[in-house]
Amino acid sequence: MATISQQAYGDFLAAVKTNRVTKVIISPSRIEYTVNSENSTETYFAIPDLLAESLPELLAANSVEYTIQNPPSDSWLGTLLAVVLPPLVAVGAGALLLKYTEGSGGGVMGVGKSKAKTYAQGKTGVKFADVAGIDEAKQELQEVVDFLKNSDKYTRLGAKIPKGVLLVGPPGTGKTLLAKAVAGEAGVPFFSMSGSEFVELYVGVGASRVRDLFEKAKRQAPCIIFIDELDAIGKSRGNGMNPNGGNDEREQTLNQLLTEMDGFDGNTGVILIAATNRPEVLDPALRRPGRFDRQVVVDRPDRSGRAQILTVHANKVKLGEDVDLELLATRTSGLTGADLANFVNEAALMAARNNRQAVLMADFEVAFERVLVGLEKRSRVLNPIERQTVAYHEVGHALVGALMTGRGKVEKISIVPRGVGALGYTLQMPEEDRFLMMEDEIRGQIATLLGGRAAESVVFGKVSTGASDDIQKATNLAEKAITLYGMSDTLGPIAFAGNQSQFLEGDTNPRRAVSGDVAIEIDRLIKQTIDGANSMAQAILAQNRELLESTTQILLDREVLEGDSLRAILSQVQAPVELADWLQTGKA
Repeated sequence: MATISQQAYGDFLAAVKTNRVTKVIISPSRIEYTVNSENSTETYFAIPDLLAESLPELLAANSVEYTIQNPPSDSWLGTLLAVVLPPLVAVGAGALLLKYTEGSGGGVMGVGKSKAKTYAQGKTGVKFADVAGIDEAKQELQEVVDFLKNSDKYTRLGAKIPKGVLLVGPPGTGKTLLAKAVAGEAGVPFFSMSGSEFVELYVGVGASRVRDLFEKAKRQAPCIIFIDELDAIGKSRGNGMNPNGGNDEREQTLNQLLTEMDGFDGNTGVILIAATNRPEVLDPALRRPGRFDRQVVVDRPDRSGRAQILTVHANKVKLGEDVDLELLATRTSGLTGADLANFVNEAALMAARNNRQAVLMADFEVAFERVLVGLEKRSRVLNPIERQTVAYHEVGHALVGALMTGRGKVEKISIVPRGVGALGYTLQMPEEDRFLMMEDEIRGQIATLLGGRAAESVVFGKVSTGASDDIQKATNLAEKAITLYGMSDTLGPIAFAGNQSQFLEGDTNPRRAVSGDVAIEIDRLIKQTIDGANSMAQAILAQNRELLESTTQILLDREVLEGDSLRAILSQVQAPVELADWLQTGKA
């Protein structure tokens, strides 16, 4: 096929006007034309000029035969649609999407809408009867329920119900459950939202959601708004973290919340209940009267509270006749409502795994160890030296702990590996709830923690890595005694540690800025406390060396020591003469 050469569009028009063109084929992208010369015929093509709309008239005037494969008007329309139609389609689709998402609370137009879950007329499925172990907190909130039901009783006397109730306490104590119970008892609409759902990437979105939430609530007043994890938006302002004036998204959200709770406009009939386990970080303007007028502590349950919680959860499972919930409540000191619910469920799972017809006390005991220490791992096989070291280590804890007060009785010794790193464990059960620790009890607890390492030192003359967690706990306790509790004769009752979280466990106590001499003295006192406890633990085990050896051999044979046999062994432990003086003064 011959190659067709390209000519300028002007040359094509000149050839038409000089009657040298005999045939033309017009398409949207090109014009092919035939030119007659003296002895030959040549075919060329030219790129059409879209602005030359009179081309067909020009060809007809010069008697040139032409063919239009795709009409130019169509091509122009196609070009126009190709350029303009996609943006129009995108804009139209976007408009439809925005219209849809505006009502659903999502998308660009709906991003400022509240995402609160709404429960109509208090249908939360929870009543006060479903909440156990926190009677004082329920009593505080009963007044809120009574106001929502009988508001005239209070307004007639000029009394005002608190606009906000702040629930504070450790995680798992039932703060959210208690808020649901208030709405369920009052029979009013309940709006539930997490603090983190207010904060988005774009500045102003959180404030918009706060406004939308309160507008919805006011339309259904009287009602309850519940904000979980309030510290996500309620942290103190002006902490120096934002040098540009603090005009960030979280602070705008907090400012809007402050205005809605107690601003220029009234907020009648809407009660805000919020929950947090970090009340110390909340902004003072948020906690002041007129906003959160009442602070309700939802703390860990005491023994009677644990018994009530266990009863509530045990009603959902089939219990054996030997189950003593009062005894279980005594043993589970320090556990929250969520921990106890998990405890009962683990016992039920254990009973089902063993194909029992009911949950027995033995299932609860296994479940308690599983919750407290971890899953039993018999597949973790120790070599003979490691197994012997672990046995001496755990017996050392037990013998030293048997002479100490305030920590509870030693109930079980095991060298069966559990959890992530526990190659063995010594279980001490509290006899009662304790809320204070005396100096001698702290020293005794440190000595008990170091008893395992002391046993290794007495028997082998060297120690293993198995005491790392014990050493960490003992050091932290000794440091708190000196820097936080003021239990030092030389430094006196001065706090050298920073504020700690009131309800969150595991928070460190950073030291305040102190002089070098004071820091050296603190470190010296910590070492002196640890060394004294370690020496006393070694003295106890050296005096009871035969009992240490015999008990270890029994433990190696049985793997577990508990009950009457363990109590008989621990009753034989003899205390060194210097123990009493050391517990009282810290000096042997």
